Amino acid sequence: MTSGPGYAVINTAKGPITIEIYKDASADVVGRFINLCKSNHFKGMPFRHIIKNFVIQGGDFDFDGAAQEWITKAKASGKNNLSPKHEAFMIGTAKNPNNKGFDLFITTAPIPHLNDKLVVFGRVVKGEDIVQEIEEVDTDEHYQPKTPIGIMNIILKQEP
Repeated sequence: MTSGPGYAVINTAKGPITIEIYKDASADVVGRFINLCKSNHFKGMPFRHIIKNFVIQGGDFDFDGAAQEWITKAKASGKNNLSPKHEAFMIGTAKNPNNKGFDLFITTAPIPHLNDKLVVFGRVVKGEDIVQEIEEVDTDEHYQPKTPIGIMNIILKQEP
């Protein structure tokens, strides 16, 4: 078990979103997230894709082939079976060992078919209403926000 910060506050133009960082999640992913937060890596980073009743994606890259494929398939299927691993308001990043950047995904609905696509490393504990406000912004046909919205900064904390 690591002794690092237990929480992170994602400050957005809509308001703060507090996440609990799972201590038992992938040590590599949690370590990278914490180090990137400490270096202000996420400052000014946009939410690139917002898909209502599914996911909000922010991060270094636009969709790569795999991410585009699973989001397209998930939206086409319309299936959202409950899963204890992927409930709504979970925080994860893409499982891609070659990815030099860091994608942030906030699920806005249970998404069990992403079990093999996302590494879940936390959950929203405060600010679900802010996530829902972000989810409501107008997007184009590629799920990109028509008005930019992003992460102002992320502050690490020991307590919520």
